[in-house]
Amino acid sequence: MADPTRKKPPLQVVREGNPGKRPISEGVRIPPAELSEPNWTDTFADVPGDQGAVNTRCREVASREWRRVVPVLEFTAGLGSVDTATLTDYCICVARIDQCEREISANGILIRGERGWQKNGATTIVGQYRNQLARYIRELGLSPSARVSIVPPEWDGDSDIWD
Repeated sequence: MADPTRKKPPLQVVREGNPGKRPISEGVRIPPAELSEPNWTDTFADVPGDQGAVNTRCREVASREWRRVVPVLEFTAGLGSVDTATLTDYCICVARIDQCEREISANGILIRGERGWQKNGATTIVGQYRNQLARYIRELGLSPSARVSIVPPEWDGDSDIWD
């Protein structure tokens, strides 16, 4: 059972992490650990044929999205290395949505199957990815309504916050 007298760490530490495992006291700011972009080839393998081209595009889309949102999130939300998995999953969702939308554009919403016309499976998959993406957007504060609940780290603009 948790000790009820133990102080909880400041939100800043929870948000940014404490990679040096330094003692935490109220008012102490710990510099955030740097977010490093994952190797997208681990997720979107380099394979021959059409799937290889699809995976190449997925890697490009995921990397572009990572480079777009990480600088913004580091500043607005003070994210650190503890958030790498969430950001990685967010970028994978964006890439998979792009992949599904391209499939739907190429083959249509309805496709000819063994039993006649049927719904393209990509329409179901893209819906599931969009639901997950909406959760990540709320969690990461990427929508206007979610940004209202995020309090950015305090900084007066003149001094170095690590002094």
